[in-house]
Amino acid sequence: LALVYRSNESIVPSHIGLENRFSFSVGLSIQCNYRRNWPALFILAIIFFTVAGNILVIMAVSIESKLHNATNYFLCSLAVADMLVGFLVMPASLISILYNHSWPLPELLCPMWIFLDVLFSTASIMHLCAISLDRYIGIRNPIKYSRGNTLRKTMIKIISVWTISIVLSLPIPVLGFQDKQKVFVNGTCTLNEPRFVLVGSSVAFFVPLVIMVVCYYLTLRDLQRHSASFPQESKSHSKRSSVQTSDTSLLNSKSSTNKSAQGPRGQGRRGMIQALNNEQRASKVLGIVFFLFLVMWCPFFITNVLIAVCQDNCSEHLYNLIHFFVWVGYISSGVNPLIYTLFNEIYRQAFARYLRCKYHEDVPQKKAQLQFIVLVLLDFTNDSTEALLYFAMWK
Repeated sequence: LALVYRSNESIVPSHIGLENRFSFSVGLSIQCNYRRNWPALFILAIIFFTVAGNILVIMAVSIESKLHNATNYFLCSLAVADMLVGFLVMPASLISILYNHSWPLPELLCPMWIFLDVLFSTASIMHLCAISLDRYIGIRNPIKYSRGNTLRKTMIKIISVWTISIVLSLPIPVLGFQDKQKVFVNGTCTLNEPRFVLVGSSVAFFVPLVIMVVCYYLTLRDLQRHSASFPQESKSHSKRSSVQTSDTSLLNSKSSTNKSAQGPRGQGRRGMIQALNNEQRASKVLGIVFFLFLVMWCPFFITNVLIAVCQDNCSEHLYNLIHFFVWVGYISSGVNPLIYTLFNEIYRQAFARYLRCKYHEDVPQKKAQLQFIVLVLLDFTNDSTEALLYFAMWK
């Protein structure tokens, strides 16, 4: 609309003087630019929710003791990558969009921006690949996995994921600083090295994609086999506990440590059934995370490979599509916190408290103490009236 208004001089009345005509045109241009920038405001909202949502995830994993386990540590590291996408990558891409996909920033920042873009997207897929592989190993060899699954080893795995991502992305700034033609195409900041695009897309996306899908399939298959070993008990226990645990099952390290069972043998079997049900629910939630990530990033990587193959013979529509698909991929960085909020009660309650500036769960210690005293009195005196009297005194 702004371009139409600028080119159409007949909308300015002919009787307006030169100075007033200039003021009229400037005001009209500002109004039209305001209308044109509504998409930019929408993108700013996406950036804000991406950064804020992933900060909430990082806080939840750091503060909530129920979320202190290997998979959640991976998700926390993934949230760091997604947060940095919203903080460092998306704003520069938005600026480029406002300048019609040209690069208005200093040229030295272009290869660094591409490096960060590739680094964080690679780190995201590597984290999801590592999660699927780690969970499959845990399901396959649970005893050996539980003994060796220490915080130190988990941190080593996370550091390895980031190291691999950095190594795969590091050639980009090297190429860009040596020859700016490798990162500029007609003034647009984009990687212009077809061989690196093909190899990088294969190693950083398609190979981890295959590993992730295979591991997730094998994990579901093994869970079904374990469930088949005691189908009736698993189904009945799942029905009884679905209301209590369906939301909290995802990655709750203490979900299966119920010590109120009726004995060691019953407790162990009941704990196995509970753990199995929790693993199945967690696999479903992680499956949603995997599926959305792949659906939102696959179009970009497929289009990127097609452009690298056809090079100068590509249709103009492919370049328009890749500008759109890259933002679909960026949006995936803000989707995960929404998934955790919808499907996990621990995350949901933690997020709600953090937004109210309450960073620790309010434990009703006094109420628990009073209930304990009442139970002791009931057991000791067998007199409910006296117990209620003591309860009133303590209250």
